Amino acid sequence: MRVILAQPRGFCAGVVRAIEIVERSLRRHGTPVYVRHEIVHNKAVVNDLKDKGAIFVEELDEIPKDAVAIFSAHGVARTVEANAKDRGLHVLNATCPLVTKVHIQGRQYATQGRVVILIGHAGHPEVEGTMGQIDGRVLLVQNEREAELLDLPADTPLAYVTQTTLSVDDTRGVIAVLHRRFSNLVGPDTRDICYATQNRQSAVRDLCKQVDVLLVVGAKNSSNSNRLREIGTEAGIPSHLLADGSELDPAWVRDARAVGITAGASAPEAMVADVINALRKLGDVEVSTMDGHEEHVEFRLPSELSEEVSTAPGAP
Repeated sequence: MRVILAQPRGFCAGVVRAIEIVERSLRRHGTPVYVRHEIVHNKAVVNDLKDKGAIFVEELDEIPKDAVAIFSAHGVARTVEANAKDRGLHVLNATCPLVTKVHIQGRQYATQGRVVILIGHAGHPEVEGTMGQIDGRVLLVQNEREAELLDLPADTPLAYVTQTTLSVDDTRGVIAVLHRRFSNLVGPDTRDICYATQNRQSAVRDLCKQVDVLLVVGAKNSSNSNRLREIGTEAGIPSHLLADGSELDPAWVRDARAVGITAGASAPEAMVADVINALRKLGDVEVSTMDGHEEHVEFRLPSELSEEVSTAPGAP
């Protein structure tokens, strides 16, 4: 069996930064540090950080006063930031800089007196955080149908921003509907959607031309991982989302000559290796990596963590 790995795949710069913030916080401040929400949508990553001394909570009231609190890569609403300040928490913000960029764009549009349309998925923490970062009226639109149903006058001053992990194609379709229906609409170009989202989607489209089956390594609650699987399905390739090798169904690859593997932006490379090992248990495997875009993006850490600390009281 030939196994072809997508390029790029796996961790993006925002995820690397978020994990690094937790790990350096543990070294600097000792255990425990508290993380609001999953730092990224991947159980393996979360469990590894738990083993090192991080405690994950859903709400700030679960964190003792004056403790170290880290906001996840998805971002939080301003009310969460204010609550943390009131509780005297030492906050480290691991929000992806590209998510912060969306917050800033949305606030700028709102100060212009525009109704802000947020294109995204209801209930996703990034969406909840973004809606809570923008002063003024914000309407969530999930798809083209909902864009068609917006009950607003055609000349309403509007602006749109997008969840960073959305499909470029799906977002472009919603934006086209908005432009057709409303005469006073502004927004960023679709090229402003997260670079990692675009690169991974483009790589999967190319990969699907070379394989019989697509395996996407990622969490079921990972928006960008689910979209990679959907792109494979749309290309006519049987496509499956799995967290690691234990979830591989041999029936998926029984008749496949070439299997493609990619990974969502929050999936570690170790999980890709685990899936490859599971395939090797079924027979001989020849692994190669497709030609593709090499990413060299890095995001700065918070200033207090920019210098490594070798030891700290109570450090793991």
